[in-house]
Order: sequence, then C-alpha cells, then structure tokens
Amino acid sequence: MHPCVHTVLDARLTPEARTWLTTTMARVGENPAALRAAFPAVGRRCGREQLTTEWTVADAARVRLLAALPLRGTALADEITTLHHHGDAAEQRAVLMSLAHLEDLDPTFAGLGLPLVHGALRTNDTTLITAAVGPYAARHLDADGYRHAVLKCVFTDIPLARVAGLTDRADHELARMLCDFAHERVAAGREVPADIWPVVRAHPGTLEASGLPAEADSPGPHRRAAAERALTALAGVS
Repeated sequence: MHPCVHTVLDARLTPEARTWLTTTMARVGENPAALRAAFPAVGRRCGREQLTTEWTVADAARVRLLAALPLRGTALADEITTLHHHGDAAEQRAVLMSLAHLEDLDPTFAGLGLPLVHGALRTNDTTLITAAVGPYAARHLDADGYRHAVLKCVFTDIPLARVAGLTDRADHELARMLCDFAHERVAAGREVPADIWPVVRAHPGTLEASGLPAEADSPGPHRRAAAERALTALAGVS
C-alpha cells in the first residue's frame, strides 16, 4: 500500500475508528485468530467511503490489519486464503489489494498468493479483477497468465491504466492478441477500447497481421465505420 494511502487514511478516520483499528491491530499481533472476527466489521467500524481513486477506507484499514498478522510464508498465505474464502466481495478485494504489501513485509510470501489472483481472474466481478491485476500480479504472473489478465480486463471494460506493470510486461504476443480482439470488435461493428492502441503501437507489424486495416474497405457500412474509428484512434497515439 502506497504511503500516501496510509496518510489519507489517518486523516479520514474518526478518533473512535482510529482507536478501534489500533486496538484491533494489537490484538491481531498477539492472536492471529482475532482477525477472523474483526475483518468483516471493518466497514462498519472504520467506514466504507472512497479514500482515493483505487482505495476505500475499508480497503486500507483491512490491509493494515492483514499487515499486523505475526505470520510468515505459508502460514500467512493459509490465513489470508481462509479470510478470502469466507469473506464477501469487499473483504476479498482487500485481501487481493494487500498481496504486494504483504510481500514487501515478508519476502518469503512471494508467489504464495497467486492462487487468489488466478481465482479472481476467473470471475466476472470487475472489482475483484481490478484488485487482482495490481503490483503482485505484475511481479508473479507468468507471461501467458499476464497476457490473459490484460485480455480479461479488456473484455470486461476495465481501463488498462489499472493494470500494473503494463509498460514493462506488454510484449509482441500481447499486442497480437489485442489486435485480434480489435479485429473481432470491428467485424461486429463495435467500438474498440482506445487504451489498447499504445500497446499495439509499440509492436509494429501486429496490426497489419491481424487483417484489421482491410476492414476499412469492407462493404458493410458498420464494419467500415468501426474500422475507420479504430484506425483513427490508433493514428492519434504518439
């Protein structure tokens, strides 16, 4: 969790909420099992309002509680997996958002949270998918898994700006897959998300290989118009 999120959380919590969170963190540090009862109560005790673009108050408070666990490695992974499996969507999202922070605190945790990432990417819950494609996924998904995570975001209309590590991890194969996706959209006369074009632009040749440019000469007016819009958007990418 970025330090600025901690700062904003501290400023937003009421004195009562701050006292509850501090006390609960101490209890969790002494007895990890205490977190199972406290975790669902965070929204009610601390608040659920939006904290930043990506974080709610409850998200940030839950991550603090998770960071207070005195567990390491597989014991930590087992505990957060239990919390995730028994939690509602908001609790599951917070667990996913905590993964990179927990790894920063405990390097032996590296990679152990990947099953939770894979599980979230199999859902159609955009809040869970967005939480899953954060820094932890960027660090640990293999190349194929990362590409399919990006495609999942594109298919579910999640902005690619929410995908961590895209500039470094986008490769020629991902660009090819995005071009194929764009071609399918254009063939159906549908809009293509504009945020795929920087990835495509970075890998010359992928667009031409997809056959999309030829759609600009399609006899079908809807396909032709969709192709023209897509190619105009691509041309505007620097």
